[in-house]
Amino acid sequence: MTAASVVQAQSILGTWQVTEEKTCFAAEMTESETEKELTKAMGSNRNAVARVITFRKNGTGEEGIFSTGKKKGEDKTDFKYRHTGADLQLLDKKSGIMTQHLVIDSLTATTLRFHLASKDCETKTLTRIK
Repeated sequence: MTAASVVQAQSILGTWQVTEEKTCFAAEMTESETEKELTKAMGSNRNAVARVITFRKNGTGEEGIFSTGKKKGEDKTDFKYRHTGADLQLLDKKSGIMTQHLVIDSLTATTLRFHLASKDCETKTLTRIK
């Protein structure tokens, strides 16, 4: 089964939380045993802030940062999108010009993983929350 057929079987509609981001620099680095131990000892470095992205049925979406205890998100950005097979294009809301071209690596009922079309080493993983 190809990635495109898996992508078409699921829908990106809904609300997703960014759970992992990897840059090209981070993808190339390997942690030493000492760094791994220190990371475990420090515990989770997550604070009570979440990046959330919503894809709506009408081809619009919203990205925002949400803090624990607050109902409304901050730094919200509205956008349009076009989803065809494994391609996901983010468009400027007013002009309709493509601002980002993304390639969906996997899409399941609970997880969406994609990378920039121009840099396959920069990946984002999102988890469905609604």
